[in-house]
Amino acid sequence: MILALENVSKSFGALTVTDDVTFEVPQGQALGIIGPNGAGKSTLFNLITGNLRSDQGSIHFEGRDVTRVSAMERCLTGIGRSFQIPQPFEKLTVFENLVVAATHGRNLSEAAVLDECADILLRTELIGRANTPAGQLSLLERKRLELSRAMATQPKLLLLDEIAGGLTEGECQALIATIKDIHAQGVTIIWIEHVLHALTSVVERLLVLDFGKIIGIGEPDAIMGSKEVQEIYLGIEV
Repeated sequence: MILALENVSKSFGALTVTDDVTFEVPQGQALGIIGPNGAGKSTLFNLITGNLRSDQGSIHFEGRDVTRVSAMERCLTGIGRSFQIPQPFEKLTVFENLVVAATHGRNLSEAAVLDECADILLRTELIGRANTPAGQLSLLERKRLELSRAMATQPKLLLLDEIAGGLTEGECQALIATIKDIHAQGVTIIWIEHVLHALTSVVERLLVLDFGKIIGIGEPDAIMGSKEVQEIYLGIEV
């Protein structure tokens, strides 16, 4: 297992946002996470990356207990992520954004990462925009840059937070192809997404959160066919 959470909980005052969460992710798998707004999905990502500390429970990455390890150290060990709202350095070029991510995310010199950053831009179809300031990119290009910056840290585990949100169907399909290519290279993926057809075209398993609790985890068709999931997530009375 590349990632294992056991009895992980997080509260803000009287509000429990992650409630006794336990699950494992095998190396090389793609896991999708769904749930209504406010279910605790992004909080769960922040706990995995170390941006938040859990109140109880443990998080193991590649067999190592990282529960109290800093976000920076988790990045250096191979946990990378994108954010729901792209946050590039807007005055830097696309290429410069990748170089910053690669050097700081891996403690390497600029010279050591230049070729790799160019290769990532080829794979994410941004090579033609390499010298464009990030602030001038379209939404799809900003999403691609967010993905590229996460890949520049050379993650073993890649967390994607609603990366398909706001895209047209054509743009979504183009991004799915890129994500499939990354997954095919052996990168383990955990993907939070509301665009279900995008998610289920990539992931092997789905995990459903509601009010911070796991209410189901398993093969996508079985999960989406669950009466409980349809009632809670889709708002359908079954």
